[in-house]
Amino acid sequence: MKLMKNFFILLFFLLSSYTIKGENRDVVLWYTAPADEWMKSLPIGNGRLAAMVYGGIDAETIALNESSMWSGEYDEHQERPFGKQKLNELRKLFFEGKLVEGNRQAAKYLSGTPHSFGTHLPIGDLKLDFIHSAKKVSDYRRVLSLNEGINKVTYRVGDVNYTREYFATNPDDAIVIRVSADKKKSVSATLSLQMLREAQISTEDNQLIFKGKASFPKQGKGGVCFEGRIAVIAPRAHIQKHIDKITVEGADEMTIVIDIRTDYKNQFYQNLCKETVRKAASRSYKALKKRHVSDFRPLFERVSLNIEGDDTFEHLPTDQRWARLKAGNPDEGLNALFFQYGRYLLLASSRHNSPLPVALQGPFNDNLACNMCWTSDYHLDINTQQNYWIANVGNLAECNLPLFSYIKDLSVHGAKTAQVVYGCKGWTAHTVANIWGFTAPSAGIGYGLFPTASSWIASHLWTQYEYTLDKEYLAKTAYPLLKGNAEFLLDYMTESPDGKYLMTGPSISPENGFRYQNTYLSASMMPTCDRVLVYETLNSCMQAASILDIDRAFQDTLKQALSKLPPLRLRANGAVREWFEDYEEAVPNHRHTTHLLALYPFSQISLEKTPELASGARKTIEGRLSAKNWEDVEWSRANMMCFYARLKDPQEAYNSTLILLKDFTRENLLSISPKGIAGAPYDIFIFDGNAAGAAGIAEMLVQNHEGYIEFLPCLPKQWKKGSYEGLCVRGGGEVAVDWDETGVRKASIYATVDNKYAVKLPVSGKYKLTLNKRSISLETDVRGVVTFSMQAGDKFEITQI
Repeated sequence: MKLMKNFFILLFFLLSSYTIKGENRDVVLWYTAPADEWMKSLPIGNGRLAAMVYGGIDAETIALNESSMWSGEYDEHQERPFGKQKLNELRKLFFEGKLVEGNRQAAKYLSGTPHSFGTHLPIGDLKLDFIHSAKKVSDYRRVLSLNEGINKVTYRVGDVNYTREYFATNPDDAIVIRVSADKKKSVSATLSLQMLREAQISTEDNQLIFKGKASFPKQGKGGVCFEGRIAVIAPRAHIQKHIDKITVEGADEMTIVIDIRTDYKNQFYQNLCKETVRKAASRSYKALKKRHVSDFRPLFERVSLNIEGDDTFEHLPTDQRWARLKAGNPDEGLNALFFQYGRYLLLASSRHNSPLPVALQGPFNDNLACNMCWTSDYHLDINTQQNYWIANVGNLAECNLPLFSYIKDLSVHGAKTAQVVYGCKGWTAHTVANIWGFTAPSAGIGYGLFPTASSWIASHLWTQYEYTLDKEYLAKTAYPLLKGNAEFLLDYMTESPDGKYLMTGPSISPENGFRYQNTYLSASMMPTCDRVLVYETLNSCMQAASILDIDRAFQDTLKQALSKLPPLRLRANGAVREWFEDYEEAVPNHRHTTHLLALYPFSQISLEKTPELASGARKTIEGRLSAKNWEDVEWSRANMMCFYARLKDPQEAYNSTLILLKDFTRENLLSISPKGIAGAPYDIFIFDGNAAGAAGIAEMLVQNHEGYIEFLPCLPKQWKKGSYEGLCVRGGGEVAVDWDETGVRKASIYATVDNKYAVKLPVSGKYKLTLNKRSISLETDVRGVVTFSMQAGDKFEITQI
């Protein structure tokens, strides 16, 4: 009898853990114990509000965050006046080969002077201290459903089963927590706060209220004012208010509604906070949950990814799977889970109505990065860009909207920087930025003198158009901002002494340096990354103007400037040059490879169009990776995934995926900058590894930067069978693929707009081609590429015969 009982318990567990492949498959992280530190807690977010949930039994911790919780303030004296005449005099030193003196002068006159830069800050923790009627705890489980954006904790104490659900709802703009039990009057708890910011805490109408200012003198004066409200709804329970806490006794169930507001661009933040909580609290929990899931789930489930064997270890908790992987045991399911986790985190951090884009940690702040010299800010020399690499290909284009609003804000402040620092028209921004309009060079030129950071972040505007072909967006949003940056570049660049090239500078290849006359230097004329980024801005601006049929004279100016940019060149050793001249690398193991932007995310270097440069890119990568003490971090390893995917090296791309998961994530699969790098005394969560790592996996599954769609261009042998649906390609299309050991079994393109599509057919096997289920015959070119027109709603399919 006992044996039979154990059998049914095991069967129930296996069935409850098992999920069906295909559409609407549940994608979860799950654990059998509460988190005992931030790096084991689980994230929820609605694009503005966020929380890290620990899932404690007797003592629960919910770390609270809001995206505009920033210290600092606007700094009207951020720039050092310099101007065009002095800039030309400085450039003369560089053109005459006086680089040592040129760097000294640049450091003296072009370094910025931040006074009140600030940083994003965590708010503090909501503490829930529960009273249970018994001591024995069993059947503990905490699950983060990526499909629904709900964190669920279940456990049994004595003979009572407890359930908690946590989510951050975008429709109701609040964090919601539900505590229930299957035995009446079993929910008793005390709610209190452990604030990380100076605040006054009070109680009113069954609400905890906290008010304060986000000051952080370490990063300068200033800071937003904030107010938070935590409402407790527990019918038929005894609720007692204290000075700074609320006690609930004998509830059948308890719902908690949380909102936090700041005065960042919000004069009436206090009234808004009060009204948001009132409205949300007036709805039933069932209604709040339904509205949240109806909003979140359709967005997440636009894309599915299944790899054969990805359910093999789903019966194991996520932290155990992570530990197995670190010990060298394969688990292909973690690749698929990590990909979807990157999409989930972007959805949780950047929605269409978010006031700010994803900063260095998104809205999930561990109170560590803000204490580093690099702070929890917007780094525009790769980190912020990587945060959004998954947006378009991952079918979350609307998640880019807060980024575009932020770029517009940068353009306003950056116009002053362009004029005051360089004496130029248009707008620019440099390596580090905040919410207060800091666009000037940073305090040190080695990382801060990077005016084409503006062009890099602005490139996302054009990428959005490439994927959506939305002409209204192009006309109203993208083109004006791209044109302003192009105007800066045209005014900023100067001719080389021989009149052959237009050149930027003095500027840097971010955070890296070279040796010249036995001296370590950072600044030079026209580093390779500048050339790449200038080309992207001028070319996309020219294309946009042509599409919109406007500014024809300006188009001609752009075309002439493009013709005078120097070519991308190789070093004597065959690697891609990082600087205009073939300077000696001062730090061969440097984690930044900004000159390889030409390979990814752009396509100025590609296997098909520039094979010699592609070989040079590979040599550059191999040189970095083989250098002693290679400075690997989460974002540099995600970079390697993308680079190797573009080079169509499936095993190296796969190896980098494993390294990212093994070495640069923690138990909750959040990516980390590890202890010991960039001065960090501990592991610090950084958002970019999750998002860029997801983008790297997508790049292994589909590419179309060569002008045609290619399915499975970089498929590792370990991914023997699988399928995906919903990934997006440039030109306005969604693609799906089903594959096995023989290659593509079935693939399709769903047109989201009217357009002409080009597809590279699989190299082996025979295939049937259909358009809207009608068989068609198409001619292929020498590359095996077919081109055809589709209308929005059409579906083109390739099926293996």
